[in-house]
Amino acid sequence: MTTPFQKASEWIDAENAQDPNTEIDQNKEYPKELLYSSRMYKKLMEFEPKASEEIQIASKAQHICRWKVARESYPMDRVGYLKWREELKKFHSKTTAEILVKAGYDQTFIDRVSFLIEKKLLKKDAETQLLEDVICLVFLEYYLEPFVHKHDEEKLKNIIKKTWDKMSEKGHQEALKINYTEENRNLIKASLGL
Repeated sequence: MTTPFQKASEWIDAENAQDPNTEIDQNKEYPKELLYSSRMYKKLMEFEPKASEEIQIASKAQHICRWKVARESYPMDRVGYLKWREELKKFHSKTTAEILVKAGYDQTFIDRVSFLIEKKLLKKDAETQLLEDVICLVFLEYYLEPFVHKHDEEKLKNIIKKTWDKMSEKGHQEALKINYTEENRNLIKASLGL
């Protein structure tokens, strides 16, 4: 018998598999958000093997169908960027809630997943903080390198510092274990004054 978790996971993957944007990982091409979702879930389970079912789903659905809300549909400035990010959280939360209803979860469970996806009470709610740690770890491990080629050093240091400030002490310890290139490790150290 298929559990609600298995159903929800399959449906989240099926949605993300429709991403027209692709990314190469280990010489294989993947839909971009399906790969991100897989990295988020894998990192969560490595970092916190006892993670609740709610946070497991929130990690998988963090960017669900992200390509459907184009950055270009908002002004290309800081205010537009923040508005886009806020809209994305609501969109990811609503899309996931619809899947969870179909999978048979109750409203309390669905509300909690939405709370986590919308990253409410960061630094105050332990699971919201855990999700943020995982987001930051996935960024540092998989997405810092492409960023390095797009931005100047000052902007990169600022991005790294902001990322670090969002994390818990446990997240910091884990981040220092990532196998960075020598250049990126030096950049991180310089950003944080280590």
